[in-house]
Amino acid sequence: MAKVKIVTDSNSGIMQAEAERLGISVIPMPFVIDGEQYFEDIDLTQAQFYEHLAQDASVSTSQPSTASVTEVWERLLEEGCDVVHIPMSSALSESCHTAQQLAKEYGGRVQVVDNRRISISLKHSVFDALSLAERGMSAKEIARKLEASAADSSIYLTLDTLKYLKKGGRLTPAAALIGTILRIKPVLQIQGGKLDAFKKVQTLKQAKQAMTDALKSDLATRFADFAAAGQMRICLAHTAREEEIRAFEAELAAAFPNIPVSFCDPLSLSIACHVGPGVIACSVTRALN
Repeated sequence: MAKVKIVTDSNSGIMQAEAERLGISVIPMPFVIDGEQYFEDIDLTQAQFYEHLAQDASVSTSQPSTASVTEVWERLLEEGCDVVHIPMSSALSESCHTAQQLAKEYGGRVQVVDNRRISISLKHSVFDALSLAERGMSAKEIARKLEASAADSSIYLTLDTLKYLKKGGRLTPAAALIGTILRIKPVLQIQGGKLDAFKKVQTLKQAKQAMTDALKSDLATRFADFAAAGQMRICLAHTAREEEIRAFEAELAAAFPNIPVSFCDPLSLSIACHVGPGVIACSVTRALN
């Protein structure tokens, strides 16, 4: 059986240095900032990205080029490896559909996974894939396992500003204005698809409590059996809120003493460009290992 290598994109939040340590390949997501193209963690750092946002630059994302994807695949295939490619959810980007079409040319040696994950839940899928590969599963078996568990994750996040949702066309100007006047702090959710409204509160404390309650509900209902089996994990992410996310991590550790925290990272820039700085996010995700 061929050795299996894992490929993802930087939407996972895995940077190049960490990818090298893990033995995986991470395709950098392209950004267009004021008409100039950049690549996440190649010539665009987190600090530089937020500087551009602070200057009110025009920021947008695009999917990785066909060549950037196939070059990685072909290098790994030439090394005698099969490939499991885990892009961001097909509900959020065409990059997944593009990769699925490209994979048809490789005779089954490249398996593209659409398990509807993004950011911290996508990173968890990469860790699951690594674990399954170490257990000797084939690329096809890993892909099937990941897709079968697609619904076993929830993400919740709270925003500091509605400005970037408005700029991206995900919120009407009138709704953004009302939210600002009333000082509404929205809590959003991702359940395998796009950002959806979850709850409206007025303070960060209320937002954190709403997210904590949502995790409790998920663990007591949808994920009760997995939680009882010790398979659920908490993950956290943020956009330029290091101190606040560490405090929230401690609060969640106290609230869920039996649910380990897998990681607490900066949010991938693919999401950050739509929600802006000041975001705090958390998830519960089933670990397949």
